[in-house]
Amino acid sequence: MKKSLASFEFEGTNIEDAIQAALNKLNVSREMITIKVVCEEQKGLFGMSGAKPAKIKVFLK
Repeated sequence: MKKSLASFEFEGTNIEDAIQAALNKLNVSREMITIKVVCEEQKGLFGMSGAKPAKIKVFLK
């Protein structure tokens, strides 16, 4: 039987910002989490709307 892990989703302007937000919010070190990238950030064309933040899913080890 597989042990269920707690998971949390975070967003940021890029992947590193999302990871930093997760570490700050969960108050853990990077070694204590597993990170899955849900989607990378998308910039709007020529600064126009359409930009999307990076999204990650974090699992506590």
